[in-house]
Amino acid sequence: MEKDIVNIGKSVVIKGELNGSEDLTIEGHVEGTIQLKEHVLTIGPNGRIKAQVYAKSVIVLGEVTGNVTASEKVDIRDNGSVDGDIVSPRVAIAEGAHFRGSVDMQRKGGVAPQAKPAAAPAAAAAAPQAQPAGAPQRVGV
Repeated sequence: MEKDIVNIGKSVVIKGELNGSEDLTIEGHVEGTIQLKEHVLTIGPNGRIKAQVYAKSVIVLGEVTGNVTASEKVDIRDNGSVDGDIVSPRVAIAEGAHFRGSVDMQRKGGVAPQAKPAAAPAAAAAAPQAQPAGAPQRVGV
């Protein structure tokens, strides 16, 4: 069974909301929102995107201005450019690529919040032992 891949050519300009249920390659200009929740979005070398992007996987060879959210991976290749925040469990930025923004690589299920409660009780248990009985407790010193 052949996988469907759609191409948006260099001369095409889209403004608004772009939704799809197949892999997409963009060589043209898109402004607005792109949603391909279960599919791969490729921004080709000629692609210029000013949009909020939501996809399973995003491959950037052109320019993206806006936040990128991927459920699997964001891959900024050589000469690719992203100006915006990335949220994805896996991020690859090639040598020669441009990125300006923040990266949130928190996995589904929240691995980071589980680590915080373990550290907090240890600090709280140590503080009362360091202070003499009846003395005011100093927190965060």
